[in-house]
Amino acid sequence: MCFALSVDPAAALYPERVVKIVVPFSPGGGTDVVGRTLAQEMAKDLDASVIVENKPGAGTIVGTQAVAASEGDGYTLLMGTFANAVNPSLYAKLSYDQDRDLAPVALIARSFNIVVVNPKSNIHSIADLIAAARAEPDKLTYGTYGTGTSAHLAGELFKSMAKVNLTTVPYKGAAPAITDLIGGQIQVMFTTVASCAALVEAGQLRALAVTSAERSPALPNLPTVAEAGVPGYSAESWYGLFAPAKTPPEIIARLNKSAAVAVQAEAFKKLAVNEGLVMVAGQPEELERYFRGEEARWRKVIQDAGIRAE
Repeated sequence: MCFALSVDPAAALYPERVVKIVVPFSPGGGTDVVGRTLAQEMAKDLDASVIVENKPGAGTIVGTQAVAASEGDGYTLLMGTFANAVNPSLYAKLSYDQDRDLAPVALIARSFNIVVVNPKSNIHSIADLIAAARAEPDKLTYGTYGTGTSAHLAGELFKSMAKVNLTTVPYKGAAPAITDLIGGQIQVMFTTVASCAALVEAGQLRALAVTSAERSPALPNLPTVAEAGVPGYSAESWYGLFAPAKTPPEIIARLNKSAAVAVQAEAFKKLAVNEGLVMVAGQPEELERYFRGEEARWRKVIQDAGIRAE
């Protein structure tokens, strides 16, 4: 990823028309919700229409490629996620190059998963989970909702760092996996706040820990996996705004400022609770550093576990 050095005279008049944020997922999911909230709030600051276009497919590759191939004029943006950092390691060849074709605008938010089990289980803590996995190697199963998703790789990182083995059971989404967890067909999940918070509150799932490096203000009584028995463990999801390469730096700066204003809105405060988000909206360089760190860390996990995209 790089910043353009040329100065575009049109940057002084930006924006003059509709700005589009491409969300590389279907409508209704967490990324779509964050993208639409961001579009709504940025529109107010930019005094222009900002819309979301959903372009799902191939683990975010379809939507990302569409933005990478777009004109660097600030009118087509990407709602990037965890997938952007792991896809280069999952796929032997991509139709775009993240570093060459996309420029960072702002790290919007970070989030975490929750480790959950069936409330009838004898597993009440991360220490219990580790003990059970060591007592019966390969017997414990954990559900995932897609190869290379945060839920999948959070589990793989746990297996590696805790030196245990859990058998992966893939599903086509969080909902069927959680249904089987409640039904006792699988034993554990590393899943999103949005997918399990209501079930934890209702007593249908038991939460053991959060996967973030620090405790969540929204769930202060839940320990982190690191403090609960796996020192150094941290697995986050995130949302970042990207523009095509060669977008003028003046436009990148204007978009960055608008994103920073947007995340202060009341709508994002509600999302912070409901989706387990920590709002960021730092400078483009912060997203650059964060992305590179995530890319390197998950590359090792993926290589060590021998994971390839299906």
